[in-house]
Amino acid sequence: MSEHRARKRFGQNFLHDPGTIRRILGAVDPRPGQHLVEIGPGRGALTEGLLEGAGALDVIELDRDLVGPLQQRLGGSGDLRVHNADALHFDLCGLVSPDQRLRLVGNLPYNISTPLLFRFLDQSGCIADLHLMLQKEVVDRICADPGNKTYGRLSVMVQTVCSTQRLFVIGPGAFSPAPKVDSAMLRLTPDDPPRYRLRDTALHARVVAAAFSQRRKTLRNSLSGLIDPQLIRAAGLDPAARAEQLGVDDFVSLANHAAAQGTRERL
Repeated sequence: MSEHRARKRFGQNFLHDPGTIRRILGAVDPRPGQHLVEIGPGRGALTEGLLEGAGALDVIELDRDLVGPLQQRLGGSGDLRVHNADALHFDLCGLVSPDQRLRLVGNLPYNISTPLLFRFLDQSGCIADLHLMLQKEVVDRICADPGNKTYGRLSVMVQTVCSTQRLFVIGPGAFSPAPKVDSAMLRLTPDDPPRYRLRDTALHARVVAAAFSQRRKTLRNSLSGLIDPQLIRAAGLDPAARAEQLGVDDFVSLANHAAAQGTRERL
C-alpha cells in the first residue's frame, strides 16, 4: 500500500503523521452506530481508525489502484464498503435512509476543494457534520467574519447553511508529498433546522457571486442589472455599501426580497 505514488492529476497528498492522525480521529470521535463516509481515503491513514471506531464505513476513492489495497488491508477490520467513484458526482444521500444523517470526513484535494465543498453543501440535508482537511487559506475564508479581508463568497455560501469551526493547523510535513502550504482541519455542522429560509437558492447564489465579483464596487454597481437600488433599500441595506460589509443574514434578506419581487412581477 505504501508503494503507491501520489498522482498529481488526483491532487493526492497522503497523510502519514501519527500525531496528526490521532488528533483528527479525536476530533471526529467515531462511535458505533454512526454512519461515517470518508472522501478520498488514499492509503487509509484515517480509514483504519474510523472503521475501528464506527464498526462500518463507506469510503469514496477515485483512484482505482488504491481500492484493492484498501480492501485487502482493512476489509477484516469491520464493514468496509469501498466505492470507486468521483465524489463530485456521488449521491451521498443515497447511502442513508430519509430519516438518517451521515458524518463526512475527508482530506480534499486542493485543486477541486471548492467544487467538492459546494457539492457536499447541496446534500447537507442528509449530513450531520463534516470534518475536512483543506488548504488553511480556504478554511480561513470559510470561517471569516464580515469586514475581514478574507470574507467573501465562500464565507457567505457556507455560513448560510452551516456553523463553521477551524479546529487546528496541519503543517506540510504531515503529508507525503508535502504540499507547499499549510492545511487546516475544519468542522462544519449543517443547521438543523435550517437557520435561514431562502425563497430561491439559485438566485441567492447569483446575488452573492455578483456582489463579490468586484469587491471594491458598491452594491449599487456590483448588482446593477440584477437588483435595483430601491430593492436594496427595501431589504434594509445601503446601496453604497460594499459586499464585505454585509452579514450572511443581509444576503439572505436581499436575495429573498429579489425573489419576492420577481414572483410579483410574474403574477
